Amino acid sequence: MPADGTTTKRSLVKALTYRVLIICLDFTVVYLLTKKTDVALGFMVISNIYTSVGYFLHERIWARVRWGMEPTKTV
Repeated sequence: MPADGTTTKRSLVKALTYRVLIICLDFTVVYLLTKKTDVALGFMVISNIYTSVGYFLHERIWARVRWGMEPTKTV
């Protein structure tokens, strides 16, 4: 368990609920702008794919950055 006490299950549920929220917001905004369901659905699907890939790559890059991290203490 990480130092902040977060479980893997909690992190997974948190990530999934966030994606659902973003998908709904994407659809709503595009639909309000275009009034076209097919365009909103298409954007929602494509956006979810490229933003998920972008987030994954962003996380992997930051996993290599040591700036701002406390050194681990050995006992």
